[in-house]
Amino acid sequence: MLLTPNHVSFVDALMLIASLDRPVRFIVDQTYFDYWLFRPFMKSMGNIPISSSGAPRVLLQALREAGQYLDAGQETRIFPESQFTRIGAFFRRGFERIARNREAPIVPVYLDRLWGSIFSRSGGRFLLKIPKRIPYPVTVAFGAPMASETSVAEIRQQVQELASSAWAARRKAAEPLQHAFIRQVRRWPFALAFADALRPNVSRLKALIGAVALARELQSVWKDQTHLGILLPPSVAGSLVNLAASLSGGVSVNLNYTAGCSGMASMIRQAELSTIISSRTFVERAGLELPEEAEFLWLEDIAAQIGTAARIKSTVALLFLTVRGLERFCGALQPVKADDLATIIFSSGSTGEPKGVMLSHYNVDANVEAITQVLGADSNDRALGILPLFHSFGYMSFWFAAQKGLAMPMHPNPLEAPVVGELASRYNATILLATPTFLQLYMRRCTPEQFGSLRLVLTGAEKLSTDLALAFEDRFGIRPLEGYSCTECSPVIAVSVPDFRAAGYFQSGFRRGFVGPPLPGLAARIVDPDSFEPLPVETPGMLLVKGPNIMAGYLGREDLTRKALRDGWYVTGDIALISEDGFLKITDRLSRFSKIGGEMVPHGRIRRHSTKQPKCLKASLQ
Repeated sequence: MLLTPNHVSFVDALMLIASLDRPVRFIVDQTYFDYWLFRPFMKSMGNIPISSSGAPRVLLQALREAGQYLDAGQETRIFPESQFTRIGAFFRRGFERIARNREAPIVPVYLDRLWGSIFSRSGGRFLLKIPKRIPYPVTVAFGAPMASETSVAEIRQQVQELASSAWAARRKAAEPLQHAFIRQVRRWPFALAFADALRPNVSRLKALIGAVALARELQSVWKDQTHLGILLPPSVAGSLVNLAASLSGGVSVNLNYTAGCSGMASMIRQAELSTIISSRTFVERAGLELPEEAEFLWLEDIAAQIGTAARIKSTVALLFLTVRGLERFCGALQPVKADDLATIIFSSGSTGEPKGVMLSHYNVDANVEAITQVLGADSNDRALGILPLFHSFGYMSFWFAAQKGLAMPMHPNPLEAPVVGELASRYNATILLATPTFLQLYMRRCTPEQFGSLRLVLTGAEKLSTDLALAFEDRFGIRPLEGYSCTECSPVIAVSVPDFRAAGYFQSGFRRGFVGPPLPGLAARIVDPDSFEPLPVETPGMLLVKGPNIMAGYLGREDLTRKALRDGWYVTGDIALISEDGFLKITDRLSRFSKIGGEMVPHGRIRRHSTKQPKCLKASLQ
């Protein structure tokens, strides 16, 4: 048989050898085959050298030799990626030449968790990093044998589905979101965590002390509540309240203040919120009309009640208590588990009624891990926090920064372009997560110097046009890349990344007009919208996705949940196609929505308000 695993580390071959009970011949790069340290082992194992830079005749000879071993009934393995992946996902053609016109089956294989180990190139380093844990767990997933004439696209599809299954095995060892932040605090307590105009330098230690103190102060208020209402913009205050909610074992519900009074009232009723934490200053400046369905508690009053003694107790607790002890200190009566709900994010429904998307700690954590793998972000990065926390993209970005040790300078209003530009310049921001609508504003109001420290600009929530991408690149010298997300997927499904280039290496992470390949751990399938039968590559159809980041369901709407989830696959409602090399392209939408500024607006709602209340609609969209 011919084994076709992904290739993420220097010990992939050893993991496969340890998983099989018979010898395997490996097709390896000539450079590693000839290296003096590896050469004796390569020869003793009967491995086949192949040079990616050699003449076509040399390549064909190596592939022919591999085919002869298959004819002799031996196991042979080739990495379809042909190189260690540097961008999280990478799949190339060529291996099908070995199996062509032979009876030997092809067995797809997926190696999980090796990315991030000291033997991978994660973080741009090999060996020179601290192991995440000892012993280090690894999953090797084998798929069902496939016919030798199976196409590359079909094999890639099977490898993706194996990846989805392998990532599901991580669930047993997964932790709640706040645990990673607590470890970050205890490892580097004085590193910058959050910042805004009111609090320009909040270290990780200060942030955790503040979150613990808030949780303690709100313990009596939150005692009998499961869903914890929050009405705050992206800010230090909003971050600390969300951290406090997680530490106390509650489910945060960040209300969408752009939905208007009636929209927020609907969210309050559905989530059965009795109290909401907000800020007088924010409500007054935003000119919000508050619903009467719940009691509003003002953060200014709560903070004034937290004295020096309370802060000292919080400091001592986080220094000496275990993680579970700290959660109990904050009011979590039961241990918080990865499968517990972390948040409910309200997304627009087809009739304009908000739908509550229930996301677990593991859903968000899996999405953060996959994003980290493809973006290569580390504690040296600083990500601008300008996306609202009621939006799934903004909520994931917050935990992305908190879990991975990124500093996050924040600003409540992403439309204030001069302030955003000044924030990026002052804190030397390296990552900008935004929507195309915001990029248009920044092009007009920000200078190239203010964005000079950026190394990555990633957009989501709406379509990024080619004209805007090119214009942004012409002005700031960096090309914005596009991702594709759904609230129900926590939210990122696919993302473009910069190409990887080095001597003898090229790995493509970007294709114009495409949103990138699916994230590691996710499987994407294109099916007929009526029959749900799979369609071949390059054929538009309904997009289904499967992975560890798929929501638990809609709050109180089992009927909608059954329609959206089919045998573990989420039905996106989008028409898309997958290219031969695995990139995803969104071509149309079945759902009757328009996206304005990243917000989904039902067409029926626009018709209803367009003649009667144009000013209210305009204010809501703004």
